[in-house]
Amino acid sequence: MSAVSIYDTTLRDGTQAEELSLTCEDKVRISLKLDEFGVAYIEGGWPGSNPTDKRFFKEIANYSLKNARVAAFGSTHNPKNKAGADANIKALIEAATPVVTIFGKAWDIHATLALGVSLARNLELIADSLGALRPHCRELFFDAEHFFDGFKANRDYALAALRAARDSGADMLVLCDTNGGTLTHEIGEIVCAVGRELPGAALAIHAHNDSGLAVANSLEAVRQGAVQVQGTINGYGERCGNANLCAIIPCLELKMSRACLPEGKLADLTSVSRFVSEIANLKPFGRAPFVGDSAFAHKGGIHVSAVAKDPLTYEHIAPELVGNKQRILLSDLAGQSNILFKAKAYGFNLDKNDPFVLELVTQIKERESKGYDYTTAEASFELMLNRTLGRARRYFELVKYRVFGWKQTEIMEPLAEATVIVKVGGEEEHTASMGMGPVNALDNALRKALETFYPKLKEMTLLDFKVRVLAPSGAHDAGTASLVRVLIESGDHKHDWVTVGVSHNIIEACWQALEDSFNYKLFIDDKEKLTKALRE
Repeated sequence: MSAVSIYDTTLRDGTQAEELSLTCEDKVRISLKLDEFGVAYIEGGWPGSNPTDKRFFKEIANYSLKNARVAAFGSTHNPKNKAGADANIKALIEAATPVVTIFGKAWDIHATLALGVSLARNLELIADSLGALRPHCRELFFDAEHFFDGFKANRDYALAALRAARDSGADMLVLCDTNGGTLTHEIGEIVCAVGRELPGAALAIHAHNDSGLAVANSLEAVRQGAVQVQGTINGYGERCGNANLCAIIPCLELKMSRACLPEGKLADLTSVSRFVSEIANLKPFGRAPFVGDSAFAHKGGIHVSAVAKDPLTYEHIAPELVGNKQRILLSDLAGQSNILFKAKAYGFNLDKNDPFVLELVTQIKERESKGYDYTTAEASFELMLNRTLGRARRYFELVKYRVFGWKQTEIMEPLAEATVIVKVGGEEEHTASMGMGPVNALDNALRKALETFYPKLKEMTLLDFKVRVLAPSGAHDAGTASLVRVLIESGDHKHDWVTVGVSHNIIEACWQALEDSFNYKLFIDDKEKLTKALRE
């Protein structure tokens, strides 16, 4: 079957999301990643609307892209101007991109109400704008704004807008569901009708997600003849977002046998999704199809038992195809299968009748009933597993700790001070340290106490921590007497890991998670030493 081209508009339409803002440097970095990934087109922005986009087009011209062509975006010219004298058209030409995309009105009410021009004049705007741009770019695309609403309201006029664009040199007619309200069966019927009315025209789909159907609508448009899909990485965009390319691309390649990336690049999908999230400073959505952390995560014991026999029992594709991985979660829903699966991942081949397995299942369920979360805090679970098996050393022993806060003046930031006494190999170490809050103070004091004995702890940093209040089941008034759960993410130059602590006392919960975090760093260092020694 024929290939489908991917037109990425993350840098333009994606940035209309209320929480997303990109600098010129951000846009260049994302462009280089998308080019490496293999998308066909990268819409860089609107050079006539802001200095950042104008600067981006100058900057990206310094790079030789291997797969993608850069597109500049704009609109039809101002009705009061001629196309050749319009500032927006001039800015598009000055951007000097191989591809130019402009939008125009395809819904009659938008022409008469939003633009305030006659229907005939709107068609002139489309024709004159495209005619002025045609000599200055390799490819010229026309976004028929609100096309599907326009088609339903006035079929003949919506088609007339497409004909005006085609006759004026547009290489691609982009059918836009701008309000995101069109249902999937309507998309199919309308795309099919356009194909009959304009035989031979190259059609594209640009869908928004206001009805939760942008991915489905894009795929249906392809099924009915569209040869290009426009969308954004992670579905970023105004209101409910644009069509999510991280779902569309694997569906096209794996389920519809429609190539849209260079061979072998689909396996980079998850890393591209997370790269863009990182640049945008937005937390990745864990339950995102294909690329989310939870996309191939299994929690129920029955599911895990089946997946252990054949992953296809509960996975619609092999996660490796899109660069993701299978995860087995531990919780109060866990059964023996979860424990056996996780133990095998850590190098232990256990028998389901082993008393240790039953003990660990009971221990996990009991601790999770108190608020511990091993779904996320896998480092704490691995320590528990190895301690129960007698495979983890006791690196240090707490004697006591004390934490208090103080503030000296009105303008001074409040500080915390922690005192820690630990015993290492029978030797007692007593240290104190200050920090910006109790977790930071405890981290500094414990680090100071242990680094003399374990210098490699200097490699470790605390990356993040989260606190959640856990009200007892059915209780609505526990308030400050509630249990709290603390999750701490730590890392070194090789690994990241998460540990957990739970207590009515937030300081104690922090201590538990910190203690596990330090122990885990020392534990994985020992494990790597042993592995290296065995190889030698």
